[in-house]
Amino acid sequence: MKTIPADRTKEIAKPLGCGDNDGIGRRHFLGALAGLGLAAVGIGEAGAAPSEELVVANWGGPAAEAFIKVWGEAVRQQTGVKLVIDGSGPTPGKIRAMVEARKVAWDVCDATVGPALMLGNANLLEPIDYAIVGNKVKPEYQYPWAVCNYIFSYVLAFNKTQLKGHQPTSWKDFWNFKDFPGKRALRGSCVGQLECALLADGVPPSKIYPIDLPRALEKIKEIREHAIFWKTGAQSEDLFRQGEVSMGNMWHNRTNVLRLESNGQIDWIWDGGVVAPAVWVVPKGNPAGKQKAMEFIRLALEPQSQAELFKIIGMGPSNPAAAALIPDNLKPFDPSQAKNLARQIPINEAWYRDHLAEAEAKYLDIISS
Repeated sequence: MKTIPADRTKEIAKPLGCGDNDGIGRRHFLGALAGLGLAAVGIGEAGAAPSEELVVANWGGPAAEAFIKVWGEAVRQQTGVKLVIDGSGPTPGKIRAMVEARKVAWDVCDATVGPALMLGNANLLEPIDYAIVGNKVKPEYQYPWAVCNYIFSYVLAFNKTQLKGHQPTSWKDFWNFKDFPGKRALRGSCVGQLECALLADGVPPSKIYPIDLPRALEKIKEIREHAIFWKTGAQSEDLFRQGEVSMGNMWHNRTNVLRLESNGQIDWIWDGGVVAPAVWVVPKGNPAGKQKAMEFIRLALEPQSQAELFKIIGMGPSNPAAAALIPDNLKPFDPSQAKNLARQIPINEAWYRDHLAEAEAKYLDIISS
């Protein structure tokens, strides 16, 4: 088993979080994050952002450039402030530490639903003001402290060159080293990995949740000596660029970057993918103020801008009105298209809300041993 050094990039992979309201408590909340290398330290020095800026925290790489390209000028014209992207990764531990220290540096953060629910329940996030933001996404993607900003998927990515044109069709192939040789890339966090392990073990998609954790972890054990566990999206890309792996469990938009770079030699399948909503959240005490943060979110949910973001970075639109704006030749790469959704498993947010702490600790123990 091989792990990727965290210093290859400033990005931090997006883990779901855990919090006080599920009985875990603050110490365990931060302890679990520390186990992921996400301990909330060194936050206070950042200070507050200038009031003439609106700082959006995301996960760096091409997404940082894309956010500026799509929303930078619109934010300046409509809110009168400069859009600044911090790509260091808005992990739950950092958000919590900033708010509790009253030294918040971020105005809006790109997160996932689990942390949003936990941080919101802990009174660390501003409620979403839907009177400003509007109802641009489906009701199931509207949360008290978060609203879906884009759709992403954990998918089976593969290198056609290394596999000599032998294309995998399922997660069972991912575990099949006889017919599909080479190292595998798996995420250094359990989310999106347990589901695929169960699919490889023969569990039908309709029976994935509630996750049979012991069974999933046993399946991970089978592959760990043949796997490299990535911590960031950029690291997962590098594993393919450097030829270290032939297949991987990756975010679809990162795989799409590789597809374009390699002229299609690196590709993915939607079958058995785990599709999930990403969300905007606003930390309490954000420097630019709640009003400007909500105005940014409103802009970011406009269908035209969501379609443009997809064209640049491959993030699936959360606003249904954007679907019609996606060119036909790009629809096969959009996780939010009906045909692609039908081949995937929607992530069960409630299961991760209730079981993440245990699942993550046991997963990390297995991949580290």
